[in-house]
Amino acid sequence: MNQRERGDVGSFEDICAAAVRTTGLEDFGFADAPGHEEAFRILVDDLGSAEAGLTGVGNYFMRSQVKSALVARQLTQARFAEFPQHADVAIERPIFVVGLPRTGTTALSRLLCADPGHQGLEMWLTEFPQPRPPRETWEQDPIFNAMQAAFQQHHISNPEFMGIHYSDATEPEECWRVLRQTGKSLGFESLAHVPAYSAWLATQGWNDAYERHKQNIQLIGLNDTDRRWVLKNPSHLIAMDALLEVYPDALIVMTQRDPVTSVASACSLSAEATDGHSTTFVGETLGRDQLGHLTRQWDAFWQAREKYDEKQFFDVDYRGFVQDPVGTVGSIYDAFGLTWSQAAQDKVRALDEESRNGPRRPSHTYDLADYGLTEDEVRASFTR
Repeated sequence: MNQRERGDVGSFEDICAAAVRTTGLEDFGFADAPGHEEAFRILVDDLGSAEAGLTGVGNYFMRSQVKSALVARQLTQARFAEFPQHADVAIERPIFVVGLPRTGTTALSRLLCADPGHQGLEMWLTEFPQPRPPRETWEQDPIFNAMQAAFQQHHISNPEFMGIHYSDATEPEECWRVLRQTGKSLGFESLAHVPAYSAWLATQGWNDAYERHKQNIQLIGLNDTDRRWVLKNPSHLIAMDALLEVYPDALIVMTQRDPVTSVASACSLSAEATDGHSTTFVGETLGRDQLGHLTRQWDAFWQAREKYDEKQFFDVDYRGFVQDPVGTVGSIYDAFGLTWSQAAQDKVRALDEESRNGPRRPSHTYDLADYGLTEDEVRASFTR
């Protein structure tokens, strides 16, 4: 067994002990959030079950996912104590980009983040939360450099994945990496077959997860209080009530695409990210899992949306966005009454041009049939 394989995931206590050894910190903040500890315990138990079917590589990978969430939680607890003023930071009219996976949420959110007056949630700060240091100092940070080197090695080892979802430590990333500090994250369901955890999660409210999400955003943006937040995560769909309870003036940008394409692409992304990790989370099981998760998110979003002012929402058609990315961004600014400055336009155009070439250029092929699904079945599942 090589260094990146394990005989099992380990127990919750074992993973917590590993996190303590890594950080030297003891406080996970579970005393004030027992529901978060429960979430992690249920998840770890399910990952260790026969239904998850994890291989040696899968055990190593999923253990590392849980451990990194716990490490980030420890670091955040320490930073909350170190910078108590974060609690006073106002988050005003943040933009949340939501939509089914593979509907352009990543590309659109990155264009919105290009505006000098906006800020996004950079990958490395989701893993190691802290007040965002000045950009010119990042390369001097050993943690940042280690993460960036790991991404570069990943792209060399997995060039096909780079065309599916390009990442590096500097890029704005998805909020699920912050939400998973609470043990509540649909991201775990996209990486493993965890039916017991999924069933438990479906019965839970999300307010406590979004309250901690906001605390993290306040902490990370402590040095940039004059910049509007742009945040993105497909899984926000399932928790719109909680999101708007915690961020009542949020601006919601909803991307839409043919669900057949979305589901097939989401299945392909999960399959590529977990290749060799499980004997069960493959083929039709993976397809059924993803279709079930995505339809629940879709239905939950539309049920919640009916309760709120439509002026807080803006819909983006994927085809129109692909044809005119910069124009689409401008339309969002107009809809929400935001200032579409020349500086913002120039930055958005420059990033759009860069994204059409080089490593960020999308390149992804997939087939719904590989996951035991049909087009008619998928379309019938998305009735709204």
